[in-house]
Amino acid sequence: MYSKNFVSNIFEYTTLLIINPFKFGTIVEDDFFTDRVKELEEVLHKLDSENHLVLISPRRFGKSSLINKAITRLGRPSITIDMMKVLSVNDLSSKIVKSICSLFPIEKIKQLLSQFRIAPRLSYNPVSDSWDVSFLQHDEDKFIALEDAMSLIEKVSKKDKRMIVVFDEFQEVCDIDKTLPKQLRSIIQRQKGINYIFMGSQESMMTDIFEKKKSPFYHFGQRMNLKKIPYNDFYSYVANRLPSVPESEFCSKDDITQGILSFTSQHPYYTQQLASVVYEKMTYESKYDGVVEYAISSLILEHALDYERFWGTFNRTDRRVLTILAEGKKLVSDKTTAQSTLFSSLKKLVRLGYVNKTDRYELEDPFFGRWITEG
Repeated sequence: MYSKNFVSNIFEYTTLLIINPFKFGTIVEDDFFTDRVKELEEVLHKLDSENHLVLISPRRFGKSSLINKAITRLGRPSITIDMMKVLSVNDLSSKIVKSICSLFPIEKIKQLLSQFRIAPRLSYNPVSDSWDVSFLQHDEDKFIALEDAMSLIEKVSKKDKRMIVVFDEFQEVCDIDKTLPKQLRSIIQRQKGINYIFMGSQESMMTDIFEKKKSPFYHFGQRMNLKKIPYNDFYSYVANRLPSVPESEFCSKDDITQGILSFTSQHPYYTQQLASVVYEKMTYESKYDGVVEYAISSLILEHALDYERFWGTFNRTDRRVLTILAEGKKLVSDKTTAQSTLFSSLKKLVRLGYVNKTDRYELEDPFFGRWITEG
């Protein structure tokens, strides 16, 4: 016969092993992935062809998770380059080669690198267990290094295992070098057996790159705009993962699920974040009635210093626009601020990622919006 203390300890230990069914902040995989069945099938169909994909959505809408799911399903080799972290053309070349080195035996890659017109420097990093790659900073040779780096992708791609190359935040391409789009287009259009995915979070800038006739990338890929997850799909996803609510409580799982989706407006990242905290409060604190507001307050308190720092960087017009959007009101001018000034500020806030444009303009972070309105 086991003692009560023993049984209690076993119960507590088992409870700690419960895995929170909501995940945010990293690429969402496996059971954590919110089923974007239609979007996933569309991506798979496009990658099964020789065409390229242009994927556009606001930040944290799940672009990377969707593409990762598709690539995993296909079982094909891939590399991802975050263009926001690229400092120069030479740095782009280095990141491409480094990514390839992480996929294939270094002996094979060294042999291919020996054919480069400008030999890159390779050094093993024991801390990251990876190879560091760099090119000498000769500006006049930068596109030679890029051509060689891009040719490496084609050389390691196989007919039955075609390479997939993902350029994330591709709207940054023009800021790296004004002539880079033209050079990249010239290289990519000659390649065969590779799918390129161009992801971006700034719709207006991505539209300029792929829809303007004078742009080198005009109509270069099949465009896909990733929308919010449909309400009913997201409702089922959240409700099925939340703990049961005791009959003695004054709320239901339905109330809690609706409260989460109402606050986040179905934003994929923030829905996962809020649902994760709600799950913890229900599971470990037995908090049910008012749990959504309780979780919202906890998250706002956790990020209050960040919000104060953000707020300090905005001018008065920016603050006014953010406040209007946080309160759910229309952006209308008054005697102190012209309409053109308000919309200029709005465009800037969209570009900086504080405001999203979906079916309407709204704050990217609903917790920041609550912090603003609570003053």
